[in-house]
Amino acid sequence: MTFPEARVVELVEEAEAPLDAGQVRVRTLFSGISAGTELTAYRGTSPHVTKTWDAESRLFADGAAAPAFPVMVLGYEEVGEVVEVAQPSTVAVGDLVWGTWGHRTSAVIDAAFAAPRRLRPGVDPRIGIFSHIGAVALNAVIDADVHVGETVAVFGLGVPGQLVAQLARLNGGRVIAVDGIAARRDLALSLGAEHALDPADAVAERIRELTDGRGADVAIEISGNARALHEAVRSVAYNSRVVASGFLQGDAVGLRLGEEFHHNRVQIVSSQISGSGPSVAHRWDRLRLNRTVLGLAEDGRLDVLALISHTVPLGEVADVYRMLDEHAGQALQVVIDLREGAR
Repeated sequence: MTFPEARVVELVEEAEAPLDAGQVRVRTLFSGISAGTELTAYRGTSPHVTKTWDAESRLFADGAAAPAFPVMVLGYEEVGEVVEVAQPSTVAVGDLVWGTWGHRTSAVIDAAFAAPRRLRPGVDPRIGIFSHIGAVALNAVIDADVHVGETVAVFGLGVPGQLVAQLARLNGGRVIAVDGIAARRDLALSLGAEHALDPADAVAERIRELTDGRGADVAIEISGNARALHEAVRSVAYNSRVVASGFLQGDAVGLRLGEEFHHNRVQIVSSQISGSGPSVAHRWDRLRLNRTVLGLAEDGRLDVLALISHTVPLGEVADVYRMLDEHAGQALQVVIDLREGAR
């Protein structure tokens, strides 16, 4: 699947690659659509599309290194069944494997990559599509440094925000969730949030009312909205932390750093899945983040399946991207069903 131009989806036929020694072929069962990162590519607004990223200097430069479209690499939330193995391998035919290989019906991956990414036998395979977005959420909670009994304000209740709210609660936090969509607030409450607020209702003032005037101990902004980030800054206590985990696009209109940020000594920390915070990076790599989230889901301590709102066959993906682009509030996690016979 590709985006040949902005807001256009195209399905592409590819020949299956042969296996080399130590590789396995995975037949994709389900693939999750990211309503955040993928939509920036679909719309052509991602800085990775409009600018040039220099991995050595870790800087963006004006001007794209290549034409923005077609976008060829899509999807990072896959789960599939091993259907062919080339020895030597510790992976067996029939194993369920999660990982990132894109919205495609099959993929060839190294057995060494697949081996630590096997789902526990008997669990719902759809759990596997949450490995990456779950790691994003867990990384944000680790960056928030939540302590038992603290109040955590979570801004944005899409898929990553719902996961953040659950993980913060598992970490001992008292969660106040914020989102403009009533159905998402209701879901957060059903999954353990103590309060769910509408951003139209003086959020910072309400959070202070709920915390004896103090404010939240920490806030996590994971909607990618600059105004939400500003309200998160307003909502925390003096000398407290805001974790900016959402993927903000363009100028941060609405974030006013001369107000509460300046006067309340608020710390804003960037959380991004390319790495963990410096105090824990020696212990928390990407694979541990992935496996921890999926282990919690396999144990039933983290409810990921409740976040799936739509399941569609591959032939309907163009309609789904259009819906996510134009009516994002109508969906949470959209899953592409790639099983043979899916309609």
